[in-house]
Amino acid sequence: MADVFEIKPDKIINKGSKFVVVIVVALFILVLLSSAFETVGAGYRGVMFSKFGGIKDVILDEGIHFKMPFIETIIPVDVRIQKAQTDSTASSKDLQMVSSTIAVNYHIDPEKVNKVYQEIGIYFKERIIDPAVQESVKSATARFTAEELITRREEVSEVIKANLITRVKPFDIIIDEFNIVDFSFSRSFNDAIEDKQTAEQQALKATRDLDRIKIEAEQKLTRARAEAEGQRIQRETINAEILQLRAIEKWDGRLPQVTGGAMPFIDVDKAVMIKK
Repeated sequence: MADVFEIKPDKIINKGSKFVVVIVVALFILVLLSSAFETVGAGYRGVMFSKFGGIKDVILDEGIHFKMPFIETIIPVDVRIQKAQTDSTASSKDLQMVSSTIAVNYHIDPEKVNKVYQEIGIYFKERIIDPAVQESVKSATARFTAEELITRREEVSEVIKANLITRVKPFDIIIDEFNIVDFSFSRSFNDAIEDKQTAEQQALKATRDLDRIKIEAEQKLTRARAEAEGQRIQRETINAEILQLRAIEKWDGRLPQVTGGAMPFIDVDKAVMIKK
């Protein structure tokens, strides 16, 4: 009876080994399946890299994609709009030092991400955007005087943007927006600008004062002419009245002796002429 219920150790070991092997194989298959698929997130494109062939000529859109486990790797590349802010120093046309801060919005061409990754990698700002901004600023700033950089800022911005677009286009980078955040100059130049503005304001005030004086003088002259004309008319009127009064005063009050019943008429103007 003891032989019937006897369990041999070697049989237990064999069963345990088989179970372990099954578990290992199952885990291996699970790992294999999990590594055979990868998801490309929203706003990204996938670049396929093979250990035996490098970057493949294929671009993966958003979603789940199959790859050869342990051989191929899907590298996500951000194609959303990104912002870069770059500081630059340049010389103006009149040799004034100008410090500027430039803000750029850009994105990678989604149809060229494999080429961009292969040639540049993922450090677009440091390798392409910053150098391109600095060169564009230097090229544009040299065309304007320091004062024009202030007074013609919009035109300067368009020139820099056009230069920047031209410089990054060969790298399949697209410029979406461009802004000059700040232009700053040396202290001596700022003082010179303030002095010039003060002088211009004083000159403008002097011109306005001179115009005001001229207008006031013309107004006084016009009033004087009007007063003189009024006095002349008044004198002529007064003289005529005085002459008429004097003629009346010289009349002795007697009426001329005439035959007839009509009342004689005194000609005052004639009397005045007689007096003269």
